[in-house]
Amino acid sequence: MYKKFLVFLFLCQAMCMRLLAQGDTSGANKPVEMADKFRADGKIYVVVAVVVVILLGIFVYVARLDRKITTLEKELK
Repeated sequence: MYKKFLVFLFLCQAMCMRLLAQGDTSGANKPVEMADKFRADGKIYVVVAVVVVILLGIFVYVARLDRKITTLEKELK
């Protein structure tokens, strides 16, 4: 079972390597107009702030949930 899982992981990695090896034909060097517009208007900071607030909220939620689960586990023992 363990060997099959490792072979599966290796095959998945091998398939992804081809995707990472794409050159200029993928359009990777094209400028992103939306990001440039946000940066020029100063709105990129709003986007970053919203993402940070969402991530902090998720981290706080997970930490509180972990504390609650830990107390419940201690009560059961």
